[in-house]
Amino acid sequence: MKILVRLCAGSLLLCVILWLCWIKTNTRELPVKLSFLPRTVQLWGYSRLPDGEPLIRSSCETCAVVSSSGQMLSSGLGHQIDQAKCILRMNVAPTLGYESDVGSRSTLRVVSHTSVPLLLRNQTYFFQQSQDTAYVIWGPPRQMNIDSGITYRALLQAKGRHPGVQIYTLTQNMMVHCDQIFQNETGKNRAMSGAFLSTGWFTMILAMELCDEITVYGMVSENYCREQSHPPVPYHYYEKGRLDECSMYMMHERALRGAHRFITEKAIFSRWASRKRIHFSHPSWGS
Repeated sequence: MKILVRLCAGSLLLCVILWLCWIKTNTRELPVKLSFLPRTVQLWGYSRLPDGEPLIRSSCETCAVVSSSGQMLSSGLGHQIDQAKCILRMNVAPTLGYESDVGSRSTLRVVSHTSVPLLLRNQTYFFQQSQDTAYVIWGPPRQMNIDSGITYRALLQAKGRHPGVQIYTLTQNMMVHCDQIFQNETGKNRAMSGAFLSTGWFTMILAMELCDEITVYGMVSENYCREQSHPPVPYHYYEKGRLDECSMYMMHERALRGAHRFITEKAIFSRWASRKRIHFSHPSWGS
């Protein structure tokens, strides 16, 4: 390096040439820049069965959050959904037979404790045919306690039968955190207001932790059921002939206790979209 400095004093051009040669020689063995490597996300609010390890995975540049709504029927969005880096689905919404509308891939599936019996009823489909999917289960302590929770024990038995399946539960601290987010956004204590958070709520929170950009498919806006003239669609795309989606939403929103606040949650999601790269498709929420 001292020789290089002396030569530079005599010739600027020679200095530049020698400097470039020195850089090439001395950086040949440097590793790839870290900025080119996928970012790893470690989520302590999610505990793996049975060892309690956190959810660790590469972050997702693009995510598709796929609603279970009947809005997805005849959407033809399956191919577009499958192009996302990560795909998040809810409860037991199937892809088999609906691939053209909802896609075929699943990266994470967020499941309510109330839907776990339905999940376990079809273990061949969920745990054997979809082994690349991680399952994230949420529920109250009485169901999810590792010592006495009925749902937790049932999941543990399923894990024993299917050791390759990835099952995570929300920690109690994470459940409290999700309640606190609801209170911060609404000014109301979730339990005292008689509200239950929905699987869509927990899915959106997970997506915001994991994803750089989110496209939500088949979720209606807060005003959709109140203002727009629209044909009825089933609450779930895989349960045709059941209660209409908007009828379900309005019934829950008006109930005094023991109900989901679907419309309130949509209003909160709209505010989140103004701060993070969240887009809504089919229907589009517009601006």
